[in-house]
Amino acid sequence: MKHLKSLRDFLAELERIGELQTIDHEVDWDLEIGAVIRRSYDLRAPAPLFTNVTGYGDSGFRVLGAPGAFSGPEHQLARITMALGLPARAHGQELMEALVAARSKPGIPPVEVPRDTAPCKQNIRLGDDVDLTAFPVPRIHGNDGGRYIETWGINIAQTPDGSWTNWSVNRMMIHDPKTLAALIAPVQHLGIVRSRWAELGKPMPIALALGVEPGLPFVGGMPLPENVSECDYIGAYFGEGIEVVRAETVDLLVPATAEIVIEGYVALEETVMEGPFNEFPGYNATVASPKARFDVTAITYRDGAILPVVAAGPPVEEDHTCTATMHGAELLYQLREAGLPIASAWHTPEAAMHWLTLSVRSDWHETLGISAGELIDRIAEVAFTGKASVNAPKILVVEDDVDITNINEVVWAFATRSHPDRGEFHYRHRLSDDLPIYLDEEEKRTFMAGKVIFNCLLADLYPEGGRPVKGDFAHGWPVEIQQRVLSNWQKYGYR
Repeated sequence: MKHLKSLRDFLAELERIGELQTIDHEVDWDLEIGAVIRRSYDLRAPAPLFTNVTGYGDSGFRVLGAPGAFSGPEHQLARITMALGLPARAHGQELMEALVAARSKPGIPPVEVPRDTAPCKQNIRLGDDVDLTAFPVPRIHGNDGGRYIETWGINIAQTPDGSWTNWSVNRMMIHDPKTLAALIAPVQHLGIVRSRWAELGKPMPIALALGVEPGLPFVGGMPLPENVSECDYIGAYFGEGIEVVRAETVDLLVPATAEIVIEGYVALEETVMEGPFNEFPGYNATVASPKARFDVTAITYRDGAILPVVAAGPPVEEDHTCTATMHGAELLYQLREAGLPIASAWHTPEAAMHWLTLSVRSDWHETLGISAGELIDRIAEVAFTGKASVNAPKILVVEDDVDITNINEVVWAFATRSHPDRGEFHYRHRLSDDLPIYLDEEEKRTFMAGKVIFNCLLADLYPEGGRPVKGDFAHGWPVEIQQRVLSNWQKYGYR
């Protein structure tokens, strides 16, 4: 496993495989950057690195777009797998297994390094010198309510007793040069930490680390249980503690190689307006509303700092790839811990976090001796409980003859295996995100809505040995014919 310890190391690896597009042509921070990023998603083009932003030409600051998006067909998951230490061509299920394996290991806490060795301390602005607009923060979408500086960073907060440090990814918009508007949902872990400070009548200390080493935003999007620290989990994943350094004005440790670190306090009650903002379902469906006020007390940054930016919207972008890996891995771990024969899990990125696909071992019926309906109820008990369930309103359950990371196979299995009358299992009033556009106002307010599991299982419908067999290339022809066709492919005139 290759642990890339800075964003710059990651960019070097992307450039090596042709997945980085440096753009020296002048590009405007006001909408043009966002449109380029969106277009790169649509084409699955290399990640754009903007070096010449209108109004910031002499600053040396840069903007990185699409840091965790899909790539071309030769290595579709490269930005995700390489960020998490695996080869560019690693399979999605290989990544799932690596993430699940780390869940059962003891956490490895971060390693504090001296201030004078931490790259994020090369420049320090305090007090009157704080100016968020000094960085080329884009207005991403045409309907956005402002300039969003936090779309792919790590929000760092700690409970007052110091027992739990939470790393998360939550959007933040510039309100003025010294203030951010922060989305902090009360049901999310950042909101829970904030509530503990509020019980003491104190504002919450917080740090926002941008341009961190590439694996950290992914772990920040992982729905680990309450009181489990993401920094300890990612340490266990890589087998070594993440390098951190003491912040300047708050008692928090921040990633030492971060490009930009913003420190301050989330006000106890005061709010500022935030939004609207395009979000992961892919629609202009959010509205401006009061959000928590983040008062900035310090900014530290590297020379030539790089700001990563996600242009949230229709699939596939980082909201979807992050969930496809991290939510899927956590649910896979929990389902296996419950004794269920789950072969793999995948939050289908193309479904914008609205579909989770589970594959179960093909021998599940013989092993468990229960019907598909009983198995699905047992899956629901786990999958619709706790934080990891929030973005799984629709679950498809298939046997492991389906490659659930391949959207074509998932659609085919759903269409051909789920009975139109008996194939749906509904579960009412379960934990939900508030962003799906089909929710009513009560469901959005309470974060509770109905969910469904689609039964695409065959094992209990056919006797063993009599189940339908896929008629694809791998199953429909003898091995010697397959090998002959593959070896002669170019002789047939194909390239």
